[in-house]
Amino acid sequence: MPDDPFCALITEALPRLQREFASLPSATNDAGWQDDLSAMSGILSEVATRMANNYPYFHPLYAGQMMKPPHPVARAAYAMAMWINPNNHSLDGGRASSQFEVEAVAEIAAMFGWQRHLGHLTGGGTVANLEALWVAGQLHPGKRIVASSQAHYTHSRISGVLGLPFSPIAVDRRGRMDLDRLEDELRQGDVGTVVATLGTTAIGSVDPLDRIVALREKYGFRIHVDAAYGGYFKLVPSISTEAVRAFSGIGEADSIVIDPHKHGLQPYGCGCVLFRDPVVGRFYKHDSPYTYFSSADLHLGEITLECSRAGAAAVALWATQRLLPLVPNGDFARGLGRCREAALRMYERLKEDGGRDGRFVTAFQPELDILFWGVRASSVAEASRLAQAIFDEAAKRELHLALAQLPVGLFPEGAWPDLASHATVTCLRSVLMKPEQLDWVDRIWQILIAAVEVSLADAKKGVPERIGSSD
Repeated sequence: MPDDPFCALITEALPRLQREFASLPSATNDAGWQDDLSAMSGILSEVATRMANNYPYFHPLYAGQMMKPPHPVARAAYAMAMWINPNNHSLDGGRASSQFEVEAVAEIAAMFGWQRHLGHLTGGGTVANLEALWVAGQLHPGKRIVASSQAHYTHSRISGVLGLPFSPIAVDRRGRMDLDRLEDELRQGDVGTVVATLGTTAIGSVDPLDRIVALREKYGFRIHVDAAYGGYFKLVPSISTEAVRAFSGIGEADSIVIDPHKHGLQPYGCGCVLFRDPVVGRFYKHDSPYTYFSSADLHLGEITLECSRAGAAAVALWATQRLLPLVPNGDFARGLGRCREAALRMYERLKEDGGRDGRFVTAFQPELDILFWGVRASSVAEASRLAQAIFDEAAKRELHLALAQLPVGLFPEGAWPDLASHATVTCLRSVLMKPEQLDWVDRIWQILIAAVEVSLADAKKGVPERIGSSD
């Protein structure tokens, strides 16, 4: 692991925080833990050793899942706030950190063009989506929720928890919601909410939100935007033309979810839910008997489904956005642009190598920074076996990709001889969400090709023990 500036940051800042409480009379609240320093040191050494049983999520050669290291200022601010350990359920439990949350969330809302809004942080995107769909269910009780078949599975689960019917909508050949199929469902008159995904988690596709907004004028449904992964790309003008048009409609949504713990450089867990109309706060109203709520001002706990929430997450987010403002062409936006450029460069290499008789099968140019590709083979089953073998072989060389089971309809006709007789194929997938990965495209490509050559050679020799083995 590279040198981490975190230690220097926290060592410098924490004493300042401690001095702010110097007027308090001396008190011992360590429960004797200082007598156990030697034991704690040994335990932490054991923790460090066991934590090595992880993929190197922080490294550019890890490109498998949506894992992005928090910014050093976020980690330092989080650790410093943990010295107090505030709880943002109430102003009394997190007086300063609640204000940090209000300011940080307002900056996210402003990124989407909202000055007037209701919103807060959550433990992650699942809870944020739960709140958005819960409010949707209060406004359209008993009506269906629909989302694309490539939307995150959480929407189907949440609908079940809320007791609301859910229907998936088929996607087009670029993994985006098929609007003809959507309108077929809307004509039935029982759809209350359409979930538009701006950056699907499997392939990074962006639903045509601008055209969904146009359909709302005709059918009168609620629009929830799941931008948990892709939301920050609102700041990047270099994404595809279709994606730019989709993001242009985000301010027309009724609710939005975004995950700062993905592209927002935050530690887990940090999600965010926003509502365009603050009046929906009436659904959260409750009267707590606790004297804990001694402040007259609005508590964040009065507009959330979650109760206890880490105030440290709000402090870390505020500090990061103070350093890297959420503005177009700023340092933060340029970092996202580098992620997109890395994906495009990798895609062009895959496409060029593929050709008619090449080793890869590409589908379409990535809209954000997620891309996937298949392996050219004599059958879909063989392509799937080779994808597994390449995945394993690349991992032995410290390149960590992902495997994805995707619809064959995303690939060109004739990609495999028996394409028509299969529903899905196992593909290789990468998430190039670290800006520095733009400088590692050559290295990633070299390792991938080496893994492909070994896997194909083994397949020709008939070496089954390598195909499908674990790394």
